[in-house]
Amino acid sequence: MTLEQSLSSLVKAAVKSLYEIEATDAQIQLQKTRPEFEGNITLVVFPFVKMARKAPAQVAAEIGEELAKSDLVAKFNAVQGFLNLSISDAFWIKQLEAIDADANYGRFERPSKTSFPSGEDREEAPLMMVEYSSPNTNKPLHLGHVRNNLLGYSIAQIQEANGWKVVKTNIVNDRGIHICKSMLAWLKFGNGETPESSGKKGDHLIGDYYVRFDKEYKAQIAELMAKGMDEETAKREAPLMLEAQEMLRKWEANDPEVRGLWARMNEWVYAGFDETYRRMGVSFDKIYYESNTYLEGKSEVEKGLASGQFYRREDGSVWADLTKDGLDEKLLLRSDGTSVYMTQDIGTAKLRFQDFPIDKMVYVVGNEQEYHFKVLSILLDRLGFPFGKELVHFSYGMVELPNGKMKSREGTVVDADDLMDKMVEDAKEISKDKVNTLQGITEDEANEIARKVGLGALKYFILKVDPRKNMLFNPAESIDFNGNTGPFIQYTYARIQSVLRKADGSITGDGLQVTVLDPKELGLIQRLCEYPSIVRTAGDNFSPAVICNYAYDLACDFNSFYHDLSILNEPDAAKRALRLLLSANVAKVLRSAFALLGIEMPDRM
Repeated sequence: MTLEQSLSSLVKAAVKSLYEIEATDAQIQLQKTRPEFEGNITLVVFPFVKMARKAPAQVAAEIGEELAKSDLVAKFNAVQGFLNLSISDAFWIKQLEAIDADANYGRFERPSKTSFPSGEDREEAPLMMVEYSSPNTNKPLHLGHVRNNLLGYSIAQIQEANGWKVVKTNIVNDRGIHICKSMLAWLKFGNGETPESSGKKGDHLIGDYYVRFDKEYKAQIAELMAKGMDEETAKREAPLMLEAQEMLRKWEANDPEVRGLWARMNEWVYAGFDETYRRMGVSFDKIYYESNTYLEGKSEVEKGLASGQFYRREDGSVWADLTKDGLDEKLLLRSDGTSVYMTQDIGTAKLRFQDFPIDKMVYVVGNEQEYHFKVLSILLDRLGFPFGKELVHFSYGMVELPNGKMKSREGTVVDADDLMDKMVEDAKEISKDKVNTLQGITEDEANEIARKVGLGALKYFILKVDPRKNMLFNPAESIDFNGNTGPFIQYTYARIQSVLRKADGSITGDGLQVTVLDPKELGLIQRLCEYPSIVRTAGDNFSPAVICNYAYDLACDFNSFYHDLSILNEPDAAKRALRLLLSANVAKVLRSAFALLGIEMPDRM
């Protein structure tokens, strides 16, 4: 039972005994005691003042006297209508033992019934689908995808800890004019090049041809403009663009030659994506492909057209008029009958809700798409899908680097593989300065530590920022072993593992004999006890940053404890046992918190 639950029961009994009040959960308001007052937790007594017919300070004092009769409350002080309670050391020691005994500490069985769209309780856990990544098959993953993937995966882990059944999903944008550009460039300039013949990852190879198309296309535009054509007309009439548009039409008409090339090149890209995802430590339970969903979307648009929800213009294109919703008109089908992203998303949503009994659908997509998801929600609702209004767009900010870019194959974006390479290499360089602490390990073990530290630095630095804000990613700052960084917390964990190895199995949570806690011990136990509420808050707010900031505070508290108090050399056996157990539980919670962020913990650093 948590401190809040224990206190709530005592308060109900106290006000019943003192004033014959049957207190409700809503009336019992508990909050952390303000730093300027003594105490751990504060009870707001104003909800009971009117019924008690006494002054707030007197009610607080009387309730305090009643609570002090229990083993839970050591002492109290009343300040007007606020009762500040100091919790007994005995309670905190029992909490420490409970944390040790709870293998799933910080995890919840399932959300309350208020989390369900219907508000009804049920036997099974509700299902949340979280969509993230959404790459295009014409280029490799970049820095923006890194933040997207890390946020999506962490949100899924956090919601699972909060009791949701989570399906992690990805929609691969594998069709459209941008895909045809890469295909056309490869046909014209590739000379049969493959990932095997070039030694390149498939996604990088295809990305090179997307860049090649752009280079040749711009040259054609310039040539047409030199002949007197205006820029907009030149962009439309450039031979490469006309060929790409013709290829798209053939693709939608199921031309076997175009489809065959498309399938072959996409397989190269998928193999490259899979390698990047594995390295990044993210995964998916279900992958959808735009090539399979856009036809569903077109079918729904045609139904909407027939029912009068949409209209067709003179050029044959289909539109939705959203002006009554405070928006504008939205294109759904082009004049040549080809679909747009909105069409695909309508079809994808339909298929997902057919495939899974989804209670909440969460799209992890950058804030530049906020308008898109407002429109999607309205269109799905108009088409009669009951889930239309329930969609959640988790809108996050953009991420940039201090100098705007670092090594990149395209020169304008930061390649995800290059970024991970750099982070791991930086971790290796830093580890050279700590060679004395890593004596006796093999080169493979050293490389594995560098991998965990480098990727941990990248993930933590990105996730610690409020996801809704734009952020500046500084690789050098992220790998620092001091301050609010992943390596600092990983190093704290490794330090604890070193202590526990030296303790040689003498850790036990059974029958701790200590009765009085040092302030450093007490503060650390109290921080550990906050973890379940932190996980709950992170889930309610869809914010991995809440977990990051808690892990940093816990690591700081432990390092202060470690600096001021002896552990292995403590002569008092009871104190030594408590401090070892406390250290082990700090490591347990740090590891749990970092697992929610998708970060691995090294046992040695």
